[in-house]
Amino acid sequence: MTRTEPTEPSTEATEATATSKAFFRHLADERQLAPHTLTAYRRDLRDLGDFLTGYYGTPEWRWSDVDRLTLRAFMGWGERKGLARRTLARKLSAVRTFFRFLHAEELLDQNPARTVRSPRGERRLPEHVGRQELDRVFALAETEAAANTLPGTRSLLILELLYGSGLRLAELHGLDVEAMDVVGEQVKVLGKGRKERIVPLTRSAVRALRRYEPRREETGVSSRRGPLLVNPRGERLSRRTIQKTVRKVLEEAGAGAGVSTHSLRHSFATHLVDGGADLMAVKELLGHVSLNTTQIYTHTSKERLQRVYRSAHPRS
Repeated sequence: MTRTEPTEPSTEATEATATSKAFFRHLADERQLAPHTLTAYRRDLRDLGDFLTGYYGTPEWRWSDVDRLTLRAFMGWGERKGLARRTLARKLSAVRTFFRFLHAEELLDQNPARTVRSPRGERRLPEHVGRQELDRVFALAETEAAANTLPGTRSLLILELLYGSGLRLAELHGLDVEAMDVVGEQVKVLGKGRKERIVPLTRSAVRALRRYEPRREETGVSSRRGPLLVNPRGERLSRRTIQKTVRKVLEEAGAGAGVSTHSLRHSFATHLVDGGADLMAVKELLGHVSLNTTQIYTHTSKERLQRVYRSAHPRS
């Protein structure tokens, strides 16, 4: 048999790979993005690479070959694959960030993604849980916590922090005991982009924490340091377990279909806006970079008022 020598990767492929590695080092080390965000960026750029190989008819292409029309073709490719507009917009955002990096590092003379328009999608109102449903949720959680077990007391604390302080799942998962200031009734949170912010703790959250602390210490962890939420082995509780815990209580309390850990954060913001809270204050509490992101909660509030009006006013 004739032995076939392995094919050396082309110069173009080697350069594209090296450039991608430099970009992800930039995201991880300088921008300090979360691991799941890095995974999404990798997936989006991999899709772009797969498209370019088919588009050019060869794997031997360079990033400098890509122009605005090519990126528009990439968006059309995604649309033909049935991707939602929100997904396409996210992919374009990742591509823009990548080409902005290449241009800033003088690896490209210009940024071809700068003028590519993002697909305009419908603005979806966030799912949130109503106050009556939340009353049932917390009544059920209080009943389970009264048994004074690790899962029961932990479940109540999870709900209090998600709804009472508006935390993201990733923020709650990463919380350490040292971040909790019980005397000042506040917690230090590490949000997106590793930006720290201080958010209030409700008094009911403080009570839930006090109830949970003895059960946490029974797992053998330090009372003064380490992960806040732990499993019976004293290890940091996984995100999946947090999600399952919240979903279980919400479903048993009849809070409705499609609600999740993030629904409690949406509820936190929606109820603040409904109660007349200043939008800038809500923005800071949520850790949003842009006020435009927070303004969706004003739409949620208006939508609720419209429903009330249409169902209650005799001439509506």
